[in-house]
Amino acid sequence: MNITRVMAIFEKDLKEFMKNMMLFTSVMIPIIMALFFTRIGGGQAELPPEMLVIVVGVVFTAVSFSAVMTMIAEENEKDTLRGLLQSPATIIDIILGKSMVVGLMTIISLVASILIISPDNYWTLENIISLILMGFFFLCMGIGIGLIVNSVATTSVYLIPIMFIFGFTPYIEMIITDPDHIAIKIAEYFPLYQNLNILNGESGAMEFVILAAWAAASFLLVLWAFNKRKNDE
Repeated sequence: MNITRVMAIFEKDLKEFMKNMMLFTSVMIPIIMALFFTRIGGGQAELPPEMLVIVVGVVFTAVSFSAVMTMIAEENEKDTLRGLLQSPATIIDIILGKSMVVGLMTIISLVASILIISPDNYWTLENIISLILMGFFFLCMGIGIGLIVNSVATTSVYLIPIMFIFGFTPYIEMIITDPDHIAIKIAEYFPLYQNLNILNGESGAMEFVILAAWAAASFLLVLWAFNKRKNDE
């Protein structure tokens, strides 16, 4: 890892992020959603954990996943990523440089949203660890898919299903009321449900094992996508 190269990639992408209104607006979406939830809460002392988890899911899908996917897809579209991959920068340099920008924006969006909702005992060690693992999962998934697609327009094909499947997972209980339904049983292994169990104080080691497995799988996607993109043409 070369710190100079990492910082160069970080500074370049940070400037591009601030100039791109679509990316910058993505940071505001969860904040606006948090304001909306607190308004419809009717003055409740605290929102239900399910709604809090939905806001967190929107942060990770709209910022961590969508932003990095769009940034990389834009470089693919402009045909500038090939030169970056063939430069002296290693895969770690490239991942860290881009991840630092999106990670910074994710933290800003997440902290602002949580401060608006003001839940009790939110920043526990267990929950912080789960947020880090989920952030890593969504970030790597965005990088991997961003490398696969060839244009920014194509990212919308992936954004909508990923947002509904991984960002709004608890909503499945509003569609399927049978708690023993196979779809709900499968959804309970998704990242947001692990975070929900942790917030409800029902977590054990298994929740973190599942989150770590999702994070590891997403990182393997990044490695595969980088090698595929580097070998293309």
